[in-house]
Amino acid sequence: MFDFLSDYNDPTLLGAFWMTVKLTFFSAIGSLILGTFLAAMRVSPVPLMRGFGTAYVNIVRNIPLTVIIIFTSLGLADIFGVTMGASDFDIRGFRLAILGFVAYTAAFVCEAIRSGINTVPLGQAEAARAIGLTFSQTLRMIILPQAFRSVIGPLANVLIALTKNTTVAAAIGVAEAAYLMKGMIEKEAETVLIGAIFAFGFLVLTLPTGLFLGWLSKRLAVKR
Repeated sequence: MFDFLSDYNDPTLLGAFWMTVKLTFFSAIGSLILGTFLAAMRVSPVPLMRGFGTAYVNIVRNIPLTVIIIFTSLGLADIFGVTMGASDFDIRGFRLAILGFVAYTAAFVCEAIRSGINTVPLGQAEAARAIGLTFSQTLRMIILPQAFRSVIGPLANVLIALTKNTTVAAAIGVAEAAYLMKGMIEKEAETVLIGAIFAFGFLVLTLPTGLFLGWLSKRLAVKR
């Protein structure tokens, strides 16, 4: 049923861009989940949680993505033996790349969501506490739904950046678009043409996404 997800080393142009789409899709889901938890930590009334969230965001945002991706491969896999449940090299590289992208992108998702939380009037949180709601209930039922509607635009920018950042996965041998482009350039003389083809491919991936999420952001904007 899920055979279309199982090819991790398709040498064709469409296969390479399909790998880019899969990396973006799974990394985006993981980043949104982890980023939301980090944002909740950053606005938490518990000092330890606030400190952890702040430290994570400040540290990860200032580490180059290439360093994080290589660490997930060489550090986690080769040194600590983390295989993400996969014995095959291609599958393991794919999963470790997603882990690296999630760890990195979640810091930016966190800051986008936190900015949306700050747009929610303080009186709403105070009213929620007055009727007996806990912090987690207030966050889940009142603050986050409004925050997400306020930050669709910024999250769209993070998603587009993530799509382009997937090219870094080529550093650990994941057969996505940049990996194939590198191989084609080494074998062919038409460097400009090959570069133009791959640039157009990324434009096809990112431009419709940006336009749709921009429209959605205006459609769902919270009226203040």
